[in-house]
Amino acid sequence: MISMTNKTFETTRKMISMTNKTFETTRKMISTTKKTFKTTRKMISTTKKPLETTRKMISFLTPFKKPSLIFFLQIIVLFSSSVYAQELYVSTEPASTMPRNSIGLRLTNESIFKPSFKTRFIPEIMVGVHKNLMLHANAYLSNFYQENQKLEGYGFYAKYRFLSIDSIQRHSRAAAYIRYSNIKNPINGDEINLEGDNSGIQGGLIFTQLLHKLALSGSVNYTKVFDNNGGYKLSPNRANQSIGYTFSSGYLLFPKVYESYDQPNLNIYLEFLGKSNIGTSQNFMDIAPALQLILNSKTRIDISKRQQLCGNMQRTTKNMYLLRLEYNLFNVF
Repeated sequence: MISMTNKTFETTRKMISMTNKTFETTRKMISTTKKTFKTTRKMISTTKKPLETTRKMISFLTPFKKPSLIFFLQIIVLFSSSVYAQELYVSTEPASTMPRNSIGLRLTNESIFKPSFKTRFIPEIMVGVHKNLMLHANAYLSNFYQENQKLEGYGFYAKYRFLSIDSIQRHSRAAAYIRYSNIKNPINGDEINLEGDNSGIQGGLIFTQLLHKLALSGSVNYTKVFDNNGGYKLSPNRANQSIGYTFSSGYLLFPKVYESYDQPNLNIYLEFLGKSNIGTSQNFMDIAPALQLILNSKTRIDISKRQQLCGNMQRTTKNMYLLRLEYNLFNVF
């Protein structure tokens, strides 16, 4: 019995020893758990700061809902459209085209004062058929060849933009154009001019580069003239073909910063226009400084003085003043 009792005590002692080990393991697990809770608490405390920052950002952005976004986009569109203003050259055409579904109404007056006062009126309608295509139709009235004003003829013009490269505050444009005129006037002088003096056809290329507030443009064209209506024929020794070339620069003077569509635009231009008759030594080069005022993004007023720098042609439109009024309608059709 004593031997059995000793075995029982030994078994009990081992059980107590194992229990002690279990308690020790449990204590260590509790200690580790406490450390884990402390680490978790610190992580939560650290996470609160970015969450608070995020909450403040969300609170700040909450007022910027749809109306503010629309306003922001309008400012972007306004800026984008305003930088084109200095491309609206006075004596030449840019490579850019009118907006689609827009109509422009234009009245141009060209006047010379020597040897006597003569004036020509050119009413014109312009249509933006496509973002890359625009059409013009005009009429010519003057007293250049008689005492009183009379209808001289009409003309058509089409321009197609085939290249557009855009980036921030700058772009490049290239376009091809064709002009046709049907005129009933005597054929005088050496200059070939389809804008009131000669019947004919003209084709050309235009390249325009916008650099923030500065716009540069150059063009080259070929012109072929025909006999004028009314029995006015070309003389055999007169040139009937010419090459034209132009270089234009425009700079936006005002406003310095765009804030609304109602702000007036003031642009200054300096343009050079030259022409050489094919098969002869006849040529000329003109300079044409100009000022332009644009009101409410729709109304345009141009004034220019064209002065011959050099040349050996007999010309009707030498040293000419230009005054133009234009009004544009957008999203018409």
